[in-house]
Amino acid sequence: MDEGKENRSEKKKKGIEVGPWGGNGGTSWDDGSYHGVREITLVFGHCIDSIRVMYDKNGKPVAGEKHGGVGGNQTAEIKLQFPDEYLVSVSGYYCPVVHGGSPVIRSLAFKSNKRSFGPFGMEHGTPFFFPVDGGRIVGFKGRSGWYLDSIGFHVSQAQPAKLLQRVHKTFRRLASTAVSKPLSTVESTSKEGEGGGPRSLPIHRCDQ
Repeated sequence: MDEGKENRSEKKKKGIEVGPWGGNGGTSWDDGSYHGVREITLVFGHCIDSIRVMYDKNGKPVAGEKHGGVGGNQTAEIKLQFPDEYLVSVSGYYCPVVHGGSPVIRSLAFKSNKRSFGPFGMEHGTPFFFPVDGGRIVGFKGRSGWYLDSIGFHVSQAQPAKLLQRVHKTFRRLASTAVSKPLSTVESTSKEGEGGGPRSLPIHRCDQ
């Protein structure tokens, strides 16, 4: 029992929770935070009826529960090329299906670091858009009953080691640029001074 609590606690610490967007109907659910998302299955029609996500944990697929009802006449299966491909944004719309009802998720669209998926459902109501800057979506949460009432996410920030590698790579580029032609830069500046003609120095861009 203690080991299970420890595992759940460890899972929660890996990411930041954001959202949810949508209504307050149904009951709350939370798949938790994993190493990544492998697959997403949506069933939809006039709204998003249900969602089920396949996650990755230590290189093995882990199936999340199905959240939502049994309605919907269309199914979308989104298969990511994990681990090279990962989710970086989710957008959609939410509003009531019937007048006076509680808002539900009417449509969803996903974007990975390589491709875009959707939109699925009907783009009616209030729009929302959640992009991840320097990280990835590694878990889903929300509320559901007959439909998917709301949706939120667990986000994993970029690995500190990867950020450090980027910084080192940038420094190496700057150092290489500074050491490669120090005399030519000075000579160029000197010639410009002698000729009196102003000339702009080259700009070296360190694009990621």
